[in-house]
Parts: sequence; structure tokens; C-alpha cells
Amino acid sequence: MNKALSIFIGVLISSGAFAQSDPNLGIIPVPVSITKANGSFILDKTTILVNQSIDGAKMADLLNAFIVNKAGFALREAKITQQNQKSIVLTSVGAEKLPAEGYTIKVTPTQIILTGKGAGLFYAVQSAMQMMPAKVADKITIPAVNINDYPRFGYRGTMLDVSRHFFPISFIKKYLDQLAYYKINTFHWHLTDDQGWRLEIKKYPKLTSVGSSRNGTIIGNYPGNGNYLTEVKGFYTQDEAKEIVKYAAERYITVIPEIELPGHASAAIAAYPELSCFPDRDTFISDKTPWSGSRKGKQVQQTWGVFDDIFVPSENTFTMLNNILDEVIAIFPSKYIHIGGDEAPKTYWKESPFCQALMKEKGLKDEHELQSYFIQTIEKHVNAKGRSIIGWDEILEGGLAPNATVMSWRGEDGGIAAAQQNHDVIMTPGSMGLYIDHKQSNSPDEPVTIGGFAPYQKIYGYDPIPKVLTADQRKYIKGVQANMWTEYIKTPEKAENHAFPRIMALSEIAWGQVERKDLKNFSEERLPAHLARLDKMNINFWVPTPIGQSDKPLTGGDFTIDLKVPVTGAKIYYSLDGSRPSENAFLYTEPIKVTVPQGEKRTLKTIVVVPSGRRSVTTETIMNNGAPEVKAEAKK
Repeated sequence: MNKALSIFIGVLISSGAFAQSDPNLGIIPVPVSITKANGSFILDKTTILVNQSIDGAKMADLLNAFIVNKAGFALREAKITQQNQKSIVLTSVGAEKLPAEGYTIKVTPTQIILTGKGAGLFYAVQSAMQMMPAKVADKITIPAVNINDYPRFGYRGTMLDVSRHFFPISFIKKYLDQLAYYKINTFHWHLTDDQGWRLEIKKYPKLTSVGSSRNGTIIGNYPGNGNYLTEVKGFYTQDEAKEIVKYAAERYITVIPEIELPGHASAAIAAYPELSCFPDRDTFISDKTPWSGSRKGKQVQQTWGVFDDIFVPSENTFTMLNNILDEVIAIFPSKYIHIGGDEAPKTYWKESPFCQALMKEKGLKDEHELQSYFIQTIEKHVNAKGRSIIGWDEILEGGLAPNATVMSWRGEDGGIAAAQQNHDVIMTPGSMGLYIDHKQSNSPDEPVTIGGFAPYQKIYGYDPIPKVLTADQRKYIKGVQANMWTEYIKTPEKAENHAFPRIMALSEIAWGQVERKDLKNFSEERLPAHLARLDKMNINFWVPTPIGQSDKPLTGGDFTIDLKVPVTGAKIYYSLDGSRPSENAFLYTEPIKVTVPQGEKRTLKTIVVVPSGRRSVTTETIMNNGAPEVKAEAKK
């Protein structure tokens, strides 16, 4: 068995049974259609596994190993089925008629037939594993159904920033395993920024010997109240990057590298000051040396924000960047090469005699057109290598490069404008919940974050196709992506906490059809079992608060509090005396009746504790029966 595949198999632990009443059979993301049929398929030791697909061998291994974990026995593999022999069949026959990445599953009392090719067959296996309930007496009973499924969008992505904080290869692989399980097919790897250059470039070794290390990180929210005087460092060798590309490809995930330009360039300029507009003025100068710029010295930045560092658009810079991109292109076979393009300050360009002379020479009316010139120069080189650029929506400023794809992050306006210009678009607006470094509740228990508010419900409610677009323009919306910036995410555990369950919600809006979305079914029927699976696998996640608890004050005298656990196997503890709940508080077992006397109020506080001991934030509901308002003490 393929070693990488065996690692993937090891993390596909079953969470137990989905609710038998769930019409979607516990599958995330929701399939296009599920039609119930008569009877059930009994999976037991007499069942055989048949692979009739050219690329089905590793899928058969994956499914069989899952059944070993789930049921405690392996299926005998065969090339053909005997009459009336119970079998699971993997086939590509008829798959050419399915949409890209599509699949079907047919369950009868005697057979389970998984049909698809390549990614489609892989996704059929993921769905088949998700729909298998827990075993009973060494048997797994699977309801007879017909499933037809294919994705709404061809691009289903998530971005991980490894510049602000470095994450080991082992975590990247673990993360990719979960993306594959939820049919996410693009991993956008943000490799360079002001705070660190994370990819080995052999022609320019100082990018990592200098640019991959910084001397500290701010404490608290920006601008911070001090600095951790601890070195933050790390980079991926080219061999390690190739290893990740291969690992992802085996799971039908494309890795898109991002090399930031022309701004967010501090780490690169610290390594090679000649890339700066002012290479002689502030190259490693003493902190005591005054100059007219906004900061002193060239360094890998230790804090967050937007810095004036920007590449000078000289022939030398373009030669270096082209050489860098050549090495990047040799590692990553993706169609897209992400060139950033966001938050590029124009201060140094305005101050630079070279830049002003270049603008005059090229007939550029302002620095926005100079940025467009910069991006288009890079695009010509990338296109000549058979690739395409993708960039954040600032690349629209000054004129969009001819073949560029736009990633719309500052709301939807950039994506709308690009689609109206007949350019491909990936929707990733932070305002719609797709910045998954934002906080997940308003509880003071939330960890330090950059701010914002992005619960999974907000992501789930988002439709990536803006209604203002015409039917013809909508075809340019190629997909949707969630982004995890890591200024305040220092550990893999915290990254997982930010990712899940929001990645599940992302998968549903990226893959599922709009008419199939059902937040109640997602939150109450399917998500609890999937989070229990993560808990068993020791993958960290944000534990949701009790289902049914109001986050707004309630008015009246008599209340019935009816709650449901948000994670299968979890427990809810509550208090009504003002104390902070824990396992020492009341255990919720049935609806609570609360009577609040006239003129008083009570506060219900809850916490969810899952089997591993992970717990939710504390949630409060105030029940008010006309209690007088407490006026703030007048200032003296």
C-alpha cells in the first residue's frame, strides 16, 4: 500500500452513526440528490470488494482500510462478482457521462456500486465512508439509496499563511487529509510576506538564511503591548515543498504557491536590499541614524500592518523575481501562480527619482498604473512558462493584467468588477465570514484574534455568486475560498481551532447546490457526528455552543430551556446562580423550566464538554422579568 495513502487512511476514523432520520445520510458536503430505495445492504465478512476502475486500486485500499477501522474486518478483494454475491464495486463505466469530479453511488440489498473516475471516484469513496453508520453485531447496515453528486464550483479552496507563523510539514499533511475528506480541492500556500520568507530559492539563498527569521512577535493585538523576544523562523526546502505537492495530488488537491509582490516585501528586501527603491539610504543602518523615511533599517518585520517596503520596478528586480518564479514554477505544477498584489503602498515609489522617471518614460499617469505595469511585466513571464497569475483584488487598480484571475477579498466589489470585465474570479470576502482567522463568537473566552466575527453559520449563509451579475457574467465566478492569516495563530492546535467547523461550512457552499443548503440539518444532524470524529482523532476544533440557546436576552417570567448537544457524545453543564459552569455544575439532561419573579432576572450560563475534555466558550442567556435597569454611577 502507498505509504502516503496509509497515513490518510489512518485519520479516517468513524465517528459512529449518523442520525437514521437524516435525509442526507450524514454526508458533508451535501450531495446533489439522494433518493431512498427499498431495503438495506448488510456489510459483513461475506462481502467482497471489486475494483473495475483503472485508477481504483488506491481507492479500494482506502475503502478497505476504512472498513477495517470501522467494522474490525477486511473485505476480500476480487476482480469480478459472482451472481448474488454481496459486493462493493468501484467502476468507471459510465463515468465519462458525469460532470467533472462527479460520481454516483447506488446501494441495493446485494451491491454498493461507486461510479466515477479520478477525483470523482475518490469523492465517491469519501461519501461512502461518511454514510456508513456504526456496526451492530459485526454488521453495518446501509440504507438502499441512489446518490448523484457533482460540485457547484470547480475551485474549492482554503489558504494557509505560513509567513507570520511557520507550520511543520506534518501539520500541513494532516490538514490536507481533512480538506480532501470534505472535497476541498485547492490549497493556497501563502509562503512569503513582511514577516518571513518560507520557501528555499537556490539561486538566492539569503531569502531563507536572512528572510526566514525574525527576532520576535508582538504581544496582544496590534499595535501590541510589547514583544516576545523569541526568534520565529523556519522554511520549507524545495524537496519538502515537492513532497507536499505530491501528497496533495494523491488527494486530488492542487497546491497554489503565493509569492508576494510588489508589496509585503520586507523579508525579501531584508535579504537583498537592492530590491528596494532606496538600497543605499536604509540598508541595515543603525537604529540611531535619522532619515526621512517612515522607519529605520531593513528587517524582517516583527509586528503586523502594512509597511512601505516595496520592490523597485527595475530590470534587476524583474530579473530576480523571474528567476525566483522559475524555481517556484518548477516545484508547483498548478495552473495558477499567486503573485499577491495587495496592500502595496506607493510612498516610496512617489519619493523615488528612478520610479518617477520610469513612469514618465512609460507614459504612466500615477503610481497605480505603475503597479499595473509591474504586475503585467510579471504576468508576461509567467504566461510564457505556460502558467497564469492570480492576485488579490488590488491588481484591478491601474488596469487589470490581460489574463489575470482576481481573488476578491475586500468585499465582493473587486470580484464583481473583474467578472464584468470577463476575468475569472475566486470569491473570498472577509466580510462574508471567509476570513477564518476571525473570532467565532463574542464570548470573552475566545482566544486572541485579529478581530472580526465569522461563525460557521455566516459562511454557510454566503452565496459566492453575486446577484448583480448577469447570467453570462456569473460564469466567471470560478469558486470560493476561506483564508487563514496567522498573525495570532502560533500553533497547529490553534490553526485547527480556527479551521473547524468552518471548513465544513465552506465545503458545503463550495460543493453543494444552493437549493440543497439547510442550516438546521447541517448544524443539528450532520455536523455533530463530524465533530465527534475530529474529537476521536485528537484534532482540535471550536466546540459549538448548545443548540437552541438564545444569545439574546429573553423577556418574561416563565421559560422552558430546550437544548441539544452540538457534538455527538458531548455534555452540557449549566448554572443559574451566576457561577461559571464546569463539570461541577448541573448536568443538562432534559428541558429546564425557569421561573423568574417579577422585578428580577436570572442568567443561564452553559458550557459544552466533549468526550476528549475539549470545551466550548461559556454562553450566557439573560431572562428578565422587569428587573430595573442598573444605572451607571455618575462620573465625578
